[in-house]
Amino acid sequence: MTDVLLATFTLMPDGEPGGERLLAALADRGVTARWVRWDDPAVDWAAADLVVVRSTWDYQRRCAEFLAWTRRVAAVTPLLNDADTIAWNADKSYLLPLGELVPVVPTELLDDATLVEGLESATERWGTVVIKPRTGAGGVGVVLAGSVADERLEGLTAAPWVVQPLVESVRTTGESSVYVFAGVAATQVDKVAGGEEIRVHELYGGSSRPVPLDADRGALAEKAVRAAGDLLGTEPAYARVDMMLLADAWVVSELELIEPGLYLDLVPANAERFADVVTGRLRSAARG
Repeated sequence: MTDVLLATFTLMPDGEPGGERLLAALADRGVTARWVRWDDPAVDWAAADLVVVRSTWDYQRRCAEFLAWTRRVAAVTPLLNDADTIAWNADKSYLLPLGELVPVVPTELLDDATLVEGLESATERWGTVVIKPRTGAGGVGVVLAGSVADERLEGLTAAPWVVQPLVESVRTTGESSVYVFAGVAATQVDKVAGGEEIRVHELYGGSSRPVPLDADRGALAEKAVRAAGDLLGTEPAYARVDMMLLADAWVVSELELIEPGLYLDLVPANAERFADVVTGRLRSAARG
């Protein structure tokens, strides 16, 4: 039996929704696993055969502390995904180099010094734009603006940000999330925003449903993960690739390599796929 620690956060001590399915899938493979808080000082990370980042859903507001934790853990035991991958993915500026290799939603960077000039340029080119924190999750801090005088800009969180064109299809076609395990696209969840909202999260009125994997979207997801591997020097073991329909073509909106929700309650098969990734990494670690 092998001991795996699944990292979660304070408000979800028992892990992500459906997390018991992941424990069961690992147990079926002869792996003992348990959920632990990533910031629990009592946890002996070095005693685990593998630490797996899962529902650490407060990392975006404690990013420096969280990244320091990943480095400490990686120094004493294998970490999945690895610390360098997590640090790279924690800043949405990764979309710029990724966009040189695969189609992504056009993205530019903003900070306090470039906010006015950058917004003027972006709104002149794209019309309504979406501004997001460069380190963010769950749709928090997402703001729409049509000009530098737009009152909605009062909702901006602290700099820095990314700015992108509003992809109108998010309100009609919605967004697709494709899960890639060990480089292979496996499952798909489609999401639609509610009303005039652009955020597809249930918190904002959005809805999600599992659908059969679309071949074109699966191919794009696999290509995006390979591209991330080329940029990082190692291919991520797991990923969720979020994509939108822009000008009749699917493009990557975000590449989730840190703690993507697996929608285990909607897609139980993701537990089996993820458990296979974990056991594969354990075997690799055992071989040294």
